[in-house]
Amino acid sequence: MLSYDQPINRAKPEPRRAAIPAGFNVLELIRLLWERKVAIVSAALLCACIAVAIGKSLTPKYTAGAQLYVDPRELQLVERELTPRAQDVSGLSMVVESQSRLITSNNVLLQVIRDTNLVKDPEFGGGAASRGLLASLLGLIGIEPRQTAEQQQQIEMNTLDTLNRHINVKKTDRTFIVDIDVWSHDPVKAAMLANAIAKAYLTESKQSQAEAARRATRDLSGRLKELQQRLRNAEETLATYKAQNNFVGSQDNLLTDQQLSVGNQRLAAARALTLDAQAKYDQIEASRKGAMDPGAMSEALQSPTIANLRSQYADAKKRQAELQGELGPRHPALRQIEQQVEDLRRTIKEEIDRVALSAKNDLTRARDYETSLNKALDVQKHQSVQMSQASVRLRELEREVDASRDVYQSFLKRSRETEEQESLNTSSARVIGDATIPQQRTFPPAMSLLAMIGFMFGGLAAAGWIVAASQLAPGAGPIRPNIQPKQDDTVERQPVIAKAKPPVQPPPAIQPAAGIIDRPVIDKPLIAELQESDVMRTLGGILTGDGPADVTRFGWPTLRTSSALGPFSNTMRQIHAALATGAAAKAVPVLAVIGTADDPDRSIVALNIALVAARDGARVLLIDADPTVHALTDRIGHPVQSKPSRLDWLTIGSKASRAINTANGIAILPAITGNPARASEAIQKAVAQARSAGGHDLVILDGPPMPWSADERRLFDVTDGLIAALPVDRDINASMEDIITALGGAERKLAGVVLNELRSTVANQRHDKQYA
Repeated sequence: MLSYDQPINRAKPEPRRAAIPAGFNVLELIRLLWERKVAIVSAALLCACIAVAIGKSLTPKYTAGAQLYVDPRELQLVERELTPRAQDVSGLSMVVESQSRLITSNNVLLQVIRDTNLVKDPEFGGGAASRGLLASLLGLIGIEPRQTAEQQQQIEMNTLDTLNRHINVKKTDRTFIVDIDVWSHDPVKAAMLANAIAKAYLTESKQSQAEAARRATRDLSGRLKELQQRLRNAEETLATYKAQNNFVGSQDNLLTDQQLSVGNQRLAAARALTLDAQAKYDQIEASRKGAMDPGAMSEALQSPTIANLRSQYADAKKRQAELQGELGPRHPALRQIEQQVEDLRRTIKEEIDRVALSAKNDLTRARDYETSLNKALDVQKHQSVQMSQASVRLRELEREVDASRDVYQSFLKRSRETEEQESLNTSSARVIGDATIPQQRTFPPAMSLLAMIGFMFGGLAAAGWIVAASQLAPGAGPIRPNIQPKQDDTVERQPVIAKAKPPVQPPPAIQPAAGIIDRPVIDKPLIAELQESDVMRTLGGILTGDGPADVTRFGWPTLRTSSALGPFSNTMRQIHAALATGAAAKAVPVLAVIGTADDPDRSIVALNIALVAARDGARVLLIDADPTVHALTDRIGHPVQSKPSRLDWLTIGSKASRAINTANGIAILPAITGNPARASEAIQKAVAQARSAGGHDLVILDGPPMPWSADERRLFDVTDGLIAALPVDRDINASMEDIITALGGAERKLAGVVLNELRSTVANQRHDKQYA
């Protein structure tokens, strides 16, 4: 049970001895070093001599460098290359990097080893260094033992490894220049190896291009016979199918199509003839049956026979008229001429009937011809339909022939091109700077530099030894400035009595709470990040009931159960463990969560810190030490309407403020509004009550917020550690500097920093009021 109005059975605090600030006196340090100047200079000179001696004893190394210009844009000697060229900057850079790695490839270095005979060079593991003891003894008497192929290969691999360690290939930024640096104990050998590597690289590049072209030609040639046979088979299949289906004709039209076109034309002409014959016959029949003279028809007029008969008929008719005037009706001559006229009329009629019969015969013949053409055209149409169906397969075969022909021609042309590329060198890489014999060594450095380094190292080592010896000597005190100890800021002020003026006595310093130590709680404050992925969000006031309050239902973002092993939870556990270790025996550690001014999310951080300890099984007392904003108190009083415990209560005057137990193992003590001095005093009593009663394992203060008053600063005396909550949407460095400056001497209690990456709860509160 926690109560503000109950006394605390503890001894009166005694004044605390102010801690001596750490540091040293610069003047004392200078005086000590000046007194030992002879020893320091002697040690520096000795180390300089040793450094020079070591530099003289080291084997020198000489570095020679050759420069290559590796242009990825190779020469385009033919229209189509085997490999595409990179055009963008990143692609060109990658090509140059690949060529730089190719310089130190095994193929290039093995070729250098064979050209320069490095397998017999002792510097690269060859010669006597590669032979055993027995082989070396036999070599002294002139007997050279034979080496097996495996031994020679092993010696060559050892030489390759050694040579690889002697080479450094680097590419100059934003250029196509590649530098080949080779070091050796012999300057001539270093220059020779650098030039040999550049030459071997160019040779290997040319050979790789020729080999690629040769391999492509071999592959293409192997496919040509198969493609040629495939084309021949496709053409034979097409020819056989044309012969079987009677596909005969010109290149554009088939024979059946030509016949069908001619048949259509002939049928149209026959139909015209039939119509003409029908019209002629109808006209003749109409003339014969009508009242007009049949001799007036165009056919009769065009017939020479009818014309001759009509001429005779006209003459006879004229002679008859003359004789009728001269002779009597019964005169034989008249009778004779009348008989002649009648014969001529009958002959003309017979001739006209013959013309009509000829027209009828022409009409019948035209109709028969048209019918025969119709039948022939139907046969041709049927044949055309069959040919059209067969042409589908024909076109498919023709496409196969065309595709096979195109592929074969493409492979044949490409095979001839790659065959010619075997003898072409399209690489534009070239040596732009041959390696020259180096005149200065690269290792060890110059003797003057070694002497300077040895002198500085010896002087610093001697000075450090003298300072350490003076500090560790018996009876020697530390080198510190002469600073008078200051009284603690947390001094309990005595009331001033106006009647008597006793002698002024220095106020006694307040005894620090149990577990307070002069050294920092943690040497380096831990940093934790509270991220959105670590928490879950709920709407406040939705799932409330008559049961105990649940901090995960306040509407604030709280830690997920799955984040128990996350970085934030683990960091909080380390801080809790450090506080428990540094606190006095059987004392409840007290932790305060502080932050910058106007930070509404500090209470969320404090609640999540308490939730980490509660989920680990600790009994946590969370005190709202923010009398101004008291966001935690508002969350308990309004959305949840939780019932306070009957045992945990605090009373100030006639108002009671009781600790509220939650379902999460956290007891929350609301804020004491009103006088800040009385609120601070009540919180100190509550912390003392929690420590004496032993009902809690950890006490967490939510606040106080910045800027801190003198009453709020007294709360830091009862805390064992501080955690600074910093929102990431502000300047973290500036906020941290403000907190450290405001803490002053309490900075040593800073145990951790929480970077709050959660979204601000201001917008979420408006959202809850609108939609909850």
